[in-house]
Amino acid sequence: MRALVTGGAGFIGSALVDRLLAEGHAVDVVDDLSTGSLANLAEARSTGGDVTFHRLDIRSPDVIDLMARRKPDTVFHLAAQADVRVSVARPAFDAEVNIIGSLNVLEGARAAGAGKIVFASSGGTIYGAVQPRDLPLTESHPQQPLSPYGVAKKTVADYLAIYRELHGLEFTVLALANVYGPRQDPNGEAGVVAIFAGRLLRDLHCTIYGDSKQTRDFVYVDDVVDALARAAQRGGGLLLNIGTGAETSINQLYTTMSAAAGVEHPAASAPARPGELQRSALSPARAAIHLGWKPWTSVKDGVPLVLDWFRRNEPGGGS
Repeated sequence: MRALVTGGAGFIGSALVDRLLAEGHAVDVVDDLSTGSLANLAEARSTGGDVTFHRLDIRSPDVIDLMARRKPDTVFHLAAQADVRVSVARPAFDAEVNIIGSLNVLEGARAAGAGKIVFASSGGTIYGAVQPRDLPLTESHPQQPLSPYGVAKKTVADYLAIYRELHGLEFTVLALANVYGPRQDPNGEAGVVAIFAGRLLRDLHCTIYGDSKQTRDFVYVDDVVDALARAAQRGGGLLLNIGTGAETSINQLYTTMSAAAGVEHPAASAPARPGELQRSALSPARAAIHLGWKPWTSVKDGVPLVLDWFRRNEPGGGS
């Protein structure tokens, strides 16, 4: 299989590239390096596998020409403007990247004669605010996003359905829970596990916003990559949640991570940030049926792996 991964220099995308190369596939990586890093692809480029990097912004029509030339069989579309607060402050910019950019990718896939697009959506945003009784959410829950970012993710899924109907381009949409793991940016706005890891290993205070009881569904990056890889051949025409179905409070997360890092001081507190969801969890039951997928890494098992990676790779991480 020839695969093309947009956002392939990001922390999820680069892990997917590693997986695809390990399975013997040829891989084209498209990334503008605005948030991704070539360092994330160092392992992939050192293996001698068939991987080609293209520095390109998906907002550019050049991505269509590139895809038409490279002719991927399967496209994994992970590139995105992923900061909810940026989408609120700059909705037109968010739409340029996440809607217009995605349409370029869809047109490129059509021009290439690709058989399948696997699209990384956001389970934390497409459903919007929910009642605790509805957790863990299933795919039948109404989609009522509360941010331009969530609207864009929902819109791209609608476009995928239209392209399937008009052009026979197959797709699977994976609604990802809160993904964490090695290579995640500890200095970004998203990714509380990476942020905590970066600060704990430098013996800096972590900050918890709100009452610390807000919950998230933390799913380990290798588990997510497994779902993405399986979706290349399965789950056609479907939206599938990729989460654990379990809620972990931010306070529980900090307690687990600080213990694993050997840090005893408590986290600092700050007022809740506007628009933040109070609780979130995604049911993986449908993915189990259609992908044969289930998460296998608990937060308790995943956190030490993240801390170990940061110790080895981040300046001041204790290595």
